[in-house]
Amino acid sequence: MRLDFEGKQHIYGHHLTVPISPLVPDYEKSVADADGEYDDENLIIHGDNLYALKSLLPKYAGRVKCIYIDPPYNTGNESWGYNDRVNSPIHQAWFKKAVGKDDLDRHDKWLCMMWPRLHLLKELLSDDGAILVSIDDNEIHHLRMLMDEIFGEDNFVANIIWRKKAGGGQDSEYLAREHEYIVVFRKREDFRVILRRVATDPSDFKKIKNGRKCRFIKLEKWGADALRTDRESLFYPILDPDGNDFFPQAPSGAEGSWRKQPETLDNKHIHWELRKGRWTPLEVVYLDELRKSKKVKDRTIYYDHATTTDAANEQKNIFGKKVMDNSKPSELIRHLVGLVARENDLVLDSFAGSGTTAHSVLALNKEDGGNRRFILVECEDKFANSVTAERIRRVIRGVPNAKDKQLKEGLGGSFTYCTLGDPLDISKMLSGESLPSYRDMAIFMYHTATGGAIDPGAVDVSGDKPFYRESEREFWLFYKPDIEWLQSSESAFTERLAERVARSSSNAVVFAPHKYMPQRQLSEKGITFCQLPFAEPI
Repeated sequence: MRLDFEGKQHIYGHHLTVPISPLVPDYEKSVADADGEYDDENLIIHGDNLYALKSLLPKYAGRVKCIYIDPPYNTGNESWGYNDRVNSPIHQAWFKKAVGKDDLDRHDKWLCMMWPRLHLLKELLSDDGAILVSIDDNEIHHLRMLMDEIFGEDNFVANIIWRKKAGGGQDSEYLAREHEYIVVFRKREDFRVILRRVATDPSDFKKIKNGRKCRFIKLEKWGADALRTDRESLFYPILDPDGNDFFPQAPSGAEGSWRKQPETLDNKHIHWELRKGRWTPLEVVYLDELRKSKKVKDRTIYYDHATTTDAANEQKNIFGKKVMDNSKPSELIRHLVGLVARENDLVLDSFAGSGTTAHSVLALNKEDGGNRRFILVECEDKFANSVTAERIRRVIRGVPNAKDKQLKEGLGGSFTYCTLGDPLDISKMLSGESLPSYRDMAIFMYHTATGGAIDPGAVDVSGDKPFYRESEREFWLFYKPDIEWLQSSESAFTERLAERVARSSSNAVVFAPHKYMPQRQLSEKGITFCQLPFAEPI
């Protein structure tokens, strides 16, 4: 079933028309590593996240393993407004107006805002990646339908329920609301969730049996469903130390049940104790065996994870005060990222807020020695540098008064702070008002031609060689950021240049302002010509 909403017909392909802008580093706001180098794989971008996501495509399309976003929940009490420049009367009437609780178009505006962003996020996601979206009751129903349509119903993974606070919630009209949701979708069937090991706290293993640390767990079931009548298959005899059949007994004294089926019960792991004149069988759980045990799947109900109170305390710990409402605790995001991103994967958050996602990535790297990278996007002028980036500066360098030892010492790492430059606008390029660098043009043209991403470090900027080689194809760019050169005969792709390209490759894509040869002759040489968007050919 398709989701319909006001304005959908106008924003259906809006993500395709958003221009690409170069990222402009601001090294004064960045943090260098120990060698004084700035990491262009760890980015904090200040700018509209729609434009930022489009601008990431040439380099990062299909490369992001884990996307976590925490968009506006659209409660009516937030300060968000619809800011996308869509050329339609409906959207122009909505432009830059705060969305309040009494706004009859509230849900339509939210859906129009989310639609193009989710499309771009899907393009950035790797085939084996997943996106996780925090949301509450205000938009959960719309979000599921929206993501079903964009990502496909078959790619739904889970709807996680997170208990965000313990107690409280008395401001709710009917029932105290203690939870939110985290909706998880994959890109394709290639996705595999990372299984986790059973949690082990060495302090819980205080017993010693056979010279090994262990703990004992009562084998007879207790609490709910502890009676034989609750599950007949769990009522069976085992031999006690006297050689007699021993049946489970419920706490009430009635016939009980075991916690395990007979085929999973290993007699070597049973410890017997006499308690009040009756044998009591206990399961022996060895610490070393548990650490090597089979990994298990995560659960969809997060009852004992950190809460919003922990998130607020975390801010106070880092900044000395609470600096932003409704942030998420880093323990929660660290756990979510750990379900998707392995040691060298890329993590993206395009609604960065207080910077929790980057903090979580750095903490996870510190924990397991990984090299995960992060990209954050924050649009708010009042938060991007002073909160989002400042938090990451502090957790990298260390927070002197922090209670956590690792945070006090600093998590290490580096990042580059960026803003969005002038969009690659054809009209401005034609006039020479805004001309991108050779590298930016190469990255942009490669993405335009292939839909893929290219590492800027792999671009050859000499101009007399292919700027990028694939296994069966070369990409050439004849370009200078000089409008007079671009409009002159010097910039034409000539027969001499075609011969040079043909000697290098039998399958080449050439970008140039104009050419002096027909495509038929170029095709015979294995060359596909693509004209750059500048002045008319001479």
